[in-house]
Amino acid sequence: MSELYEIAENDHPEWTDIQCGAESWPLVGLERRRQLLLEIRDLLHQNSREWVEISSQAKSLRTQGQRSEEILAGPVGVSRYLTILSSHLKKLSKKQAISPDHSVKSLSDGKLQVNVFPVRQVMDHLLFPGLKAEVWMKPEISRDQIHGDLLESVLNPPKPAPVSVVLGAGNVSAIPLTDALTKLFQEGHVVLLKLNPVNEYLKDVFEKILSPVVQSGWVKIITGGASIGKELVESPLTASVHITGSQQSHDAIVWGSDPNKAAERKTNKTPLLDKPITSELGNVSPWIIVPGKYSDRELRMQAMNIAASLTNNAGFNCVTTRVIVTSRSWPQRNQFLTELRQSLKQIPPRVPYYPGSAERYQEFLDEPAPMAEDGTLDWRVIEDYPADQSSKLFAEESFLPVSVEVALDQQTPDDFLKAAVEFCNNTLYGTLSVAITCTNRFRKEYRKLLTEQIDNLNYGSVCINQWPGLVYGLMTPPWGGAPSTKLEDVQSGQGCVHNLFFLNRYEKTVFSGPLCNFPKPVWFPTHSRSEDVAWKLLDFYCSSSLLKLPGLMTSALLG
Repeated sequence: MSELYEIAENDHPEWTDIQCGAESWPLVGLERRRQLLLEIRDLLHQNSREWVEISSQAKSLRTQGQRSEEILAGPVGVSRYLTILSSHLKKLSKKQAISPDHSVKSLSDGKLQVNVFPVRQVMDHLLFPGLKAEVWMKPEISRDQIHGDLLESVLNPPKPAPVSVVLGAGNVSAIPLTDALTKLFQEGHVVLLKLNPVNEYLKDVFEKILSPVVQSGWVKIITGGASIGKELVESPLTASVHITGSQQSHDAIVWGSDPNKAAERKTNKTPLLDKPITSELGNVSPWIIVPGKYSDRELRMQAMNIAASLTNNAGFNCVTTRVIVTSRSWPQRNQFLTELRQSLKQIPPRVPYYPGSAERYQEFLDEPAPMAEDGTLDWRVIEDYPADQSSKLFAEESFLPVSVEVALDQQTPDDFLKAAVEFCNNTLYGTLSVAITCTNRFRKEYRKLLTEQIDNLNYGSVCINQWPGLVYGLMTPPWGGAPSTKLEDVQSGQGCVHNLFFLNRYEKTVFSGPLCNFPKPVWFPTHSRSEDVAWKLLDFYCSSSLLKLPGLMTSALLG
């Protein structure tokens, strides 16, 4: 007991009651847990302005569009998670199914797909028309097996509760909270949440929001550097670890920091870490543009979609589009690239707030970062980048506002898609998410081929005509890398978070929507009312009412 308590007594006395929390958490009934979720949601609502203001100052956010990103990727996402999970716990307490029979269907090959979006209880069908998300299950899973044993941790919590160390992300403020809440409420673990030094400024406001579980010793929030994280991970009290970060950080934990010894351990499959670890790591996120005849409006909308994915959070996302895959012979390629350039010109450059940006720019592009006098770094898309497997931009996530366009030689839509899937699977690092833009005609005429290639893509999320960042924000799909990865080649990570329908042994999430969203998506940087919409969406999730919809939808339409 002693390693953790020794650290606690000397440096962090607030840690000392986590073991008491491990004893008491399993005794908390389902209805009380649901009430805790609602209490946390109320506190989130009360403290959301402070949360966003602190983050906006730290990230040097200057426009309403930039602030709206922080609202959507912070309080809005967490409030959606809390609302849907509390509803599911209510159903479970009444012995009702959380996945109705009509939401489970069979694909043409017999595999099951579970519809996880839209969620009617939060009016998704009205707020996000035309969008849907389905989780494809593994072939051996039957209807009565879709949850596996995942609900056991909710219905019959482990006693005592295992202690999980959650190593939080430094870029997106919702991630540490939803990671911790997943462990606590869905897996039955008590949580030591260590914030990343980049955003440890959120500790006080997070403790206010989580006070019902912090004060009871079920969650403790800790700050500090790598040495504190190392001590937490190695403590004999720690039963499991979850990290959102880079593969380098993950591998240092699992295999050790000495390169030679780590390589030997990987070869022998003998990890240094002696406990389970789940992870969400980086991704060289691709966006495939299937050649075809698009209208001017469709090209413009898809170009802005990709621009939004590149500029969101200043490019410091694991779902930032890093590689755009086109066909060299596509007649509209130049028109599309022109639209993309024009879209990016409409979006003000950002301060690269994440540490090490200038050094990474030099490392990945072999040139100094072109910083402006006001401290901003403009967006960059390198067109006609050679499809060279030795490129560092393919092999590692740059974590910069930089993307490359790669033109493949295949001419027909079907041959191109097959080649693009092979390129993404075999050349690009990561298994987290991929996007595909294709015409309505292609989706109809090549339905079977598209389904086959979606199946072939080795990614946790495959998105048609939409940015994969939305899958993270939906909270209902499982979020993580492809389940096929191994610890010694972890790619974008193992395990998942969110997964509010508690789906076990799935293959991937397939998220799809139209080429042209209506109304204009609130996540588009050019939405003129995005901050107003974001605050109203938060208010709606925290206290859903049909009476709030007219004001919310009016603001969305006026954008």
